Amino acid sequence: MSAFTNEAERKRIHDCMIEISNSMTRVEAERDFVKDAVNSICDELQLDKKIFRRMVKVYHKQSFADEVVKDSEFQELYDVVTTGNRNKEENGQ
Repeated sequence: MSAFTNEAERKRIHDCMIEISNSMTRVEAERDFVKDAVNSICDELQLDKKIFRRMVKVYHKQSFADEVVKDSEFQELYDVVTTGNRNKEENGQ
């Protein structure tokens, strides 16, 4: 670790730390807002929080088509795996 004897460098590092800390405070406040908003709407309208959070994430990323493809692939693979196992169980294997 280098010793920062230059006052300008120390001030620059300290100022950066302050700005990052301020940013982290804003992030914490936004997380609290999101948590409160999710709890409020889900409680009020009896929505599943997990599903609602996923909807918000997909909306934010504008990734609905990707989610549909992933779900479809998951469903197909799950069906193949579980149907295959079910057929083996039914045949006593």
